[in-house]
Amino acid sequence: MAIAFGLTAVDMLVLAIAAFAGGAFGASIGALPAFCFTGFMVLIGEAGNVVSESFIGGSPDVIAGGAGGYGAGIVGPLAFGPVFGPHVAFAGGVAAAAYAAKYDGMYEPDDGDYHPAKDIAYALGTRPDVLAVGGVFGILGMAIRQTSGGLGIPIDPPAAGVILTAVIARLVFGYPVIGRARGSGLLDMSPFESGKMRSSNGEEVATDGGTMAAERPAVEPWLPHQYKWTHVAMLGLITGILGAYIFAKTGSLFLPFGISAASLLFLNLGVEKFPVTHHMTLPATFVASMAMTDGASVLVALGLGAFFGILGALFGEVYQRIFYAHSDTHFDPPAASIITTTLILGILALAGVFTTSAAIPLP
Repeated sequence: MAIAFGLTAVDMLVLAIAAFAGGAFGASIGALPAFCFTGFMVLIGEAGNVVSESFIGGSPDVIAGGAGGYGAGIVGPLAFGPVFGPHVAFAGGVAAAAYAAKYDGMYEPDDGDYHPAKDIAYALGTRPDVLAVGGVFGILGMAIRQTSGGLGIPIDPPAAGVILTAVIARLVFGYPVIGRARGSGLLDMSPFESGKMRSSNGEEVATDGGTMAAERPAVEPWLPHQYKWTHVAMLGLITGILGAYIFAKTGSLFLPFGISAASLLFLNLGVEKFPVTHHMTLPATFVASMAMTDGASVLVALGLGAFFGILGALFGEVYQRIFYAHSDTHFDPPAASIITTTLILGILALAGVFTTSAAIPLP
C-alpha cells in the first residue's frame, strides 16, 4: 500500500527511523526529563504561533496546516512528533526503565523505595541494549499514534501511544498488568497511609517486624502528595479554570498543556509536593475551544473548563489506583485520564453537542 493514513511509504520509513532515535533518546535522558522537553517545545512553538497569529490571522493552532492537525509550526512535528512526542520519547523511556530494572543488576531496589522500574526521573545513560529497547518502543508508540489518528478514533492519539506501550512493556518483560491489591481493594490506599511494607517476593510484611525484610511499600501511590480525592478534585478545579482562561486569551489549544508539562522540571529536580496537572489542563482547554467556537461566553468556557479539569483529575486518580499502585512499572495516569476525557469530548462532538472537536480526531 503506497499511502497509509495520508503518508507515503517513504514518509512512514522516515517517521519510523526518527521515532527509533526519539525513543532511544528518551531512554537515555529518562522518561520524565523527556516529557519536560515536550513541554518546552510546546511552549516555544505555541508562543511563536500566538505571535504569528497577530500578523497572519486565524487560530494559532491552524496557521501551519502541514503540522498534521495536532499543533501548528514546530508543535505538531516536534513536540507531538518523533522527537519529543510523549508516545515516543516518554514511552521509550518508560519501557527502557522496565527492561533495565528486569535484566540489569545495576538497577536494584533500595530498601523502602518503589520498584526501580517506576523511577522515570532517572536517566538510563548510554547502554546500547537499553537504548535499543527505548527505540523499539518509540517506533511502536509512533505506530499507535498514527493508527489511532488515521482511523479517526475519538481519543487523544499521543496518549493512546503512551498507554498501550506501557501495557505492552509489562506483558513483554513479565510484569503484572495490574498487580495484587493489598488492602480492601484496588482503590484502597490505606496500606500506604499506615506504612505497611512488602518483601522482595511481594508478600506483605507486618508493621511490627517479621522474618522477611521489607523492601517496598505495600501500596505505591503514583504521587504520595497527590492522591486524596478532595485534593485532586480541587487541583483539577483550579487548573481547569486556568487552562480555559489561557485559551480564551490566546486561542492556543496546547499552551496550557505546555505549561503543565514544562513545569514538571521542578518535580524532576526534587521540589517536594509539586503537582502534575497536564491531564487537567488539556481537556479543559479543549472543551473551552469547542464551546467558544459555538459562541459560548468566556464565563461558560471557564465553567466547562473547571468541570473537565475535575474530571481529568479524578479519572487520573482512578487509573493510578488500579494500574500503578499495585504493579511494578510506570503506568501513566495522566495519559489514561486524557484518553477518557477526550473520548467523552469526541462523543459529544459526534452527537452534535459541539460542532468542533478541538484536536480530537473524528471518524
